[in-house]
Amino acid sequence: MFKSLKLYKEAGISLDQACQKLVELGYARQERVSEEGDFSRRGGILDIFAFSFELPIRIEFQDEKILFIRTFNPVSGDYLWEHTMVIVLAFSRAQTFKSLPLYEEFPLDNFVDLKIGDYVVHNKQGVGRFLGIQKIKVKDKTSDHLVVEYDRQEKLLVPVAEMNLVHKYLAFEAKRPKLCRLGSKNWLATKQRVQKGVQKLAWELISLQAMRLSLAGFSFAVDDDWQKKFDDGFIYEETADQIKAVEEVKRDMQKALPMDRLLCGDVGYGKTEVAMRASFTAVTNSKQVAILAPTTILAQQHYQNFLFRFQGFPVVIACLSRFSSASQQKKIVQRIASGQVDIVIGTHRLLSKDVCFKDLGLVIIDEEQRFGVRAKEKMKSFRLIADVLTLTATPIPRTLYMGLMGARDLSVINTPPENRLPIRSVVVEYDEDLIRQAVVKEAARRGQVFFLHNRVEDIEKVKEKLARILPDNIRIATGHGQMPALFLEKVMSDFLRGKIDVLVCTMIIQSGIDIPNANTLIVNNAHRFGLADLHQLRGRVGRLDRPAFAYFFIPKNAAMDSQAQRRLAAIQDYSGLGSGFKIAMEDLQLRGAGNILGDRQHGFISAVGFDLYCRLLRETIGNLKKTGLYKDEYEKLN
Repeated sequence: MFKSLKLYKEAGISLDQACQKLVELGYARQERVSEEGDFSRRGGILDIFAFSFELPIRIEFQDEKILFIRTFNPVSGDYLWEHTMVIVLAFSRAQTFKSLPLYEEFPLDNFVDLKIGDYVVHNKQGVGRFLGIQKIKVKDKTSDHLVVEYDRQEKLLVPVAEMNLVHKYLAFEAKRPKLCRLGSKNWLATKQRVQKGVQKLAWELISLQAMRLSLAGFSFAVDDDWQKKFDDGFIYEETADQIKAVEEVKRDMQKALPMDRLLCGDVGYGKTEVAMRASFTAVTNSKQVAILAPTTILAQQHYQNFLFRFQGFPVVIACLSRFSSASQQKKIVQRIASGQVDIVIGTHRLLSKDVCFKDLGLVIIDEEQRFGVRAKEKMKSFRLIADVLTLTATPIPRTLYMGLMGARDLSVINTPPENRLPIRSVVVEYDEDLIRQAVVKEAARRGQVFFLHNRVEDIEKVKEKLARILPDNIRIATGHGQMPALFLEKVMSDFLRGKIDVLVCTMIIQSGIDIPNANTLIVNNAHRFGLADLHQLRGRVGRLDRPAFAYFFIPKNAAMDSQAQRRLAAIQDYSGLGSGFKIAMEDLQLRGAGNILGDRQHGFISAVGFDLYCRLLRETIGNLKKTGLYKDEYEKLN
């Protein structure tokens, strides 16, 4: 996963050695190269379609020496460029199988992939290990079967037609689950024990929903001509999921009870447009809107985007963050209280005691997981007085869990925007030659680079080191949260305007920063970051209809714990469009669901896996709602 192959003119390497190394890196030998991950060999010529390359390369060998390295057109075979050196990165070809739903309904269908070697749960037989798909001949007919291994190496063959009975085993701990014995009654007893155990939590979730239903909310009016004019002003083509999310949000807002909806969508999938349309609805109903962002830079960018989107409409928009002076902040706070500001965008500063709204109707929270505990407690009070819409690309496990359980209404945008390309991601050992190659390649197409180094103490030294290894014409600058606000604002403004080629920065760019011309990301010491953090960082690139690259560097020969290895493997494997939910589910396994469950529920999940646990819980909630047995049943459970 962390290896690469350097090939350069006059290098002493045989053709056989090069081919063997390519196989180890995950490349497949073909008759001719046609896509990334292919290589072919003919005589003394080796063709490679390397990961992150837009075109394949042809290498000519003589004995055990490389004579030429050239880029070529795979259609015509004309040579385009000659290279002194190329670096071939590892390529992942993991085969995956979709886990189908067990019953008619998240909860995890479409978000969880099943790989050979994974632990699975068969609804009737219990926990086993998935060994792959095998063709089996039954009554002169051959069909595909899932092979599941159980205790004492017993095998269960499940026809593909019954795939809905098998789903991935997910839990919140690293230890391996115990395999069940085929035909044993223990599995049935375990399921019954868990089903009884989830009743208490089911009742608590129903009570939470009942409390929301008892609150008096504001019923927003249906769309009018102004709203239609605003919606039509969107310069892109809406995706089907975007339209569905807009409809769900507006339907909630038109109800006479507070909205509490979680909007999940991968980075760059159009969540902000949904938020803008909801904001316009609130303002045209004479209500104020508060938009909370986790960082000053993101708040400022939202502010600029809202100003652009709302131009031509009589809507007053303000930004409250540390980019504003003390006197400016005081004036904005006064205007919010008097109702002169329709939409205010800000950081946790919006949660200060001196901020009072004349008539708050909608609160939009961007990346709630990035806020601290005190801020989250303050946000809870908003849910009692206004509609709340939470936006997230990789929901924290607790938020995801609440959405899956139905305790919060959930909308999902899974459709990528038109012309969006997946970000080509690789985990590799630190290599200055590769850094130089990545930066020069991006600069050659007049793009920009984020170089993330999350230590303010030595970030200037990193910048100086980059300056030594990069060509003199590459313009480099530094940006981090400890800079004076005005200076940081100028750096970000210069980067946005293309006056900087490489921005050496900290995690300040993590959430929502949208600079379409920046399409290469380099993360230093990637093993120190959380999985959701890595995915958010990757989302800073790939905003244009051109290939984008994300390089996650680790120190050479670094000793990493198993969780760090799993995080890095996941960020490389889940690099396709719409992988945010898969990242969140992997994060769920790595970090757990927080204290919302408690030790007892944690044990139930370990016994049957998270997927089946969710289904049993939903089933129990449905039965309790049908029978109306709430308080009496809860007392019995205690």
